[in-house]
Amino acid sequence: MINLILFIAVLFFLGYAILILYFRAGWQASNEFKVKKDHTPVTKVTIIIPARNEEKNIERILKDIRAQIYPDDLTEIIVVDDHSTDTTAEIVKRFPAVKLISLNDYTNGQVLNAYKKKAIEIAIQQSSGELIITTDADCAMCEFWLLSIVCYYELYHHKLIAAPVAFFNYKNWFQNFQSVDFLTMQGVTAALARFRSGTMCNGANLAYTREAFNAVHGFEGINDIASGDDMLLMYKIDQRFPRQTSYLKCKDAIVYTDAMHSIKAFLAQRIRWASKASRFKDSRLVFILVCVFAFNLFLLILLAASFFSLTLLKIFFTVLIAKAGIELCLLLPVSRFFNKRHELHYFYFLQFVHIPYIILSAILSQFGSYEWKDRKVK
Repeated sequence: MINLILFIAVLFFLGYAILILYFRAGWQASNEFKVKKDHTPVTKVTIIIPARNEEKNIERILKDIRAQIYPDDLTEIIVVDDHSTDTTAEIVKRFPAVKLISLNDYTNGQVLNAYKKKAIEIAIQQSSGELIITTDADCAMCEFWLLSIVCYYELYHHKLIAAPVAFFNYKNWFQNFQSVDFLTMQGVTAALARFRSGTMCNGANLAYTREAFNAVHGFEGINDIASGDDMLLMYKIDQRFPRQTSYLKCKDAIVYTDAMHSIKAFLAQRIRWASKASRFKDSRLVFILVCVFAFNLFLLILLAASFFSLTLLKIFFTVLIAKAGIELCLLLPVSRFFNKRHELHYFYFLQFVHIPYIILSAILSQFGSYEWKDRKVK
């Protein structure tokens, strides 16, 4: 029995190692884009920010966007107030150049499951930009963020551009864990884009053309679930326009967002992200998700069984150390790009959080509902 378990452990690890090294190769093969800061852009952009009860954050992001090194006549900013009960709308009104839309005017009291998609859809209908850029109200960016996206777009004319996102303002080990976990996602996102599998992106920093959005009929077919305004839309666009989605690996294009402040909020966020898995039609991504889940589930079962066998405990720690080691092969270059190498100091210890979180979020995402923006959604 021990030999069989050892064989399965080696098999799982080898498969996982190949997967991680594949992602590393994709990340390394992605060329870093350098912004020509003297570039004269010609593309009109519409920046859309859905916001619900964001009085603590909305002023920061609007100041960051107004400070962009980009022509005012080519910039349109739209904030969609999603039934806020705080002073979000009043703060937005302090910025005359920002168009404020109240989602309440378009829902007529109807209860939705995908308020964010509805907000983006309405904003696009009332916008005039050729390039649509979505971000979140709790984000921040440097003054060359917009120029970097447009420079890349005007060079390659891709239909959808996924841009980098990272966490900041973390204050404890739990938020540090979130940041490292998110670095892994960014590495995978870039790798999949490099290998022409348009399946991962983040709505906090996403650009796509109006033409592409209209061509795939927007969120039609995916507007019954709360999440998916980013990855599921990307998949639709990738299917309609093959080889026309990409990842912008550019430091000036990074958008920073806050890590979750509680375990409850963190799990709700990850469950929301994972809830999209059942809607993916791309067998490649489904295969990757299943492999990662199965490997982590095996490790958890192995740990439980090791309470009855010292040999199994040795196997568990050997595989755990090997797993963390191979993940560092991806994380080291990714963290270097984001200037976050210092966050990896406790990486091995965080494995004991990472494994159960992967399993728990995957299981819970497929059953019942979760809370997002003070709402219960499916």
